[in-house]
Amino acid sequence: MAKTIAEINQKIKKGKAVVVTKEEFLEIIKDKGRKATTNYVDVVTTGTFGPMCSSMALFNIGSVKPRMKIQKASLNDVPCYCGLAAVDMLIGASEIADNDPANANYPGEFNCGGAHIIEALVSGKDVRLKASAYGTDTYPRKSLEQLINLKNMNSAWLLNPRNCYQNYSAAVNLSKKTIYTYMGMLRPQMANINYCSAGQLSPLLNDPYFRTIGIGTRIFLGGGTGYIFSQGTQYNMDVPRQKSGLPIEPAGTLAVQGDLKTMSAEWLRAASVLGYGVSLAVGIGVPIPVIDQQMVDCIAVRDQDIYTNVFDYSRLDAEKSSYLVGKVNYKDLKTGRIVLKGKTIPSAGLSSYFKAREICEILKTRIQQNKFQLTEPVEKL
Repeated sequence: MAKTIAEINQKIKKGKAVVVTKEEFLEIIKDKGRKATTNYVDVVTTGTFGPMCSSMALFNIGSVKPRMKIQKASLNDVPCYCGLAAVDMLIGASEIADNDPANANYPGEFNCGGAHIIEALVSGKDVRLKASAYGTDTYPRKSLEQLINLKNMNSAWLLNPRNCYQNYSAAVNLSKKTIYTYMGMLRPQMANINYCSAGQLSPLLNDPYFRTIGIGTRIFLGGGTGYIFSQGTQYNMDVPRQKSGLPIEPAGTLAVQGDLKTMSAEWLRAASVLGYGVSLAVGIGVPIPVIDQQMVDCIAVRDQDIYTNVFDYSRLDAEKSSYLVGKVNYKDLKTGRIVLKGKTIPSAGLSSYFKAREICEILKTRIQQNKFQLTEPVEKL
C-alpha cells in the first residue's frame, strides 16, 4: 500500500516511524522480502562523504565604521568575490591563496585554499580579512584589516552549486608517465585505479529517478541541516544506463545550501589534492521515504549491482570511445584490487564509506528523535 510523505511525518512525530540505515534495509529486505518491507519500513537513510570541488561559502560580515562597500577582499590571503552588496562576499572551495608557495618537489600541493578557510571557520577559528574599496560618499572607507570568525558574522551560508554526483567514472592512466588529477595520482600503464562514490549508500543511486528528491528536500549537510535548491550544474540524465536504470556515468547532481553556523569541521574538511589543487570534502545525507514498492526496488540496490565506466584520464580530450577502458562494479572496487583487461591492479576510493555510514546513523537518530522531518519537494528536478 502506498504511503505519503505527510503520513510518514505523522508517524515520525508520534515516534512510530520505522527508520533504518541503508545497510540495515538490505538485511531487512533479505529477511522479509520486498512486499513486506514496503509496508514495514518508512524511511531509509543514505549518505556520502567525499571531495566536492563545486562548493562555496557566502558571508555577510556586518557593517563597519566608517561604512565600506568592499570591492576586493581576501581571507588568510585567499581571494574572495565581492561583486555583491556592501559587505557580502563569497569564497570558492577551490580558490587558492595568492602567495601560497607550492613545494617545488610536489607541484600543486597547496597549503591554503578556500576549503581551508571554510574548515577553519566552522572549527571556530579566526581568519584575517583584508579588504579594499574605491570609496564613495555613502561608503567612504577604503581599507580594512581585521580578524573575523563565524560567530561575529551576520550570516554565513554554505552554497554549493554541484554536489553529490549520481555515480562517477573511475579513473586509470594508460600513458607512460604519472599524471596528477582531481581523481588523485594515477600511475602509468594502468598501475592503479581510483574511484569516488559511496556506492550503495550514495543518495542519488537510491532514488535514481528523483521520485522523492527535488527542490526543497531537507538533507543532512556538513553536520547541520540543509536543503536542495536546484538541480546541480552539469546535471545530465541523458547518459548510458544499466538495464536497472542506474546510470553508469556521472548523471544527476544537486545544488544545496545551509547555514554554515550549524555545521561542523568533521563534515566539512579541506583537502589538498597533489598536482591538482584544493577541494572540500562534504558530508551529505538524504532520507529516502519508502512510499511504495517501486521505491523499495530502487533502494534494494547493492554495490555489486552498481557499475561505473572506467576512463583513461590521460586522454580525456580525445573522442569518448577512445578513452573508455571498461566497466566495473563497486563491490569489486571496494575490495582494494580489481582485474581490468586481464591485469590485476590496486583500487582506492576518494570518498569515505566509513564516514558515509556514520552520516546514515546520525540522520537516522535525528529522524527517530523527531529532530528532522521529511519534506515534499516543491518542484521536481
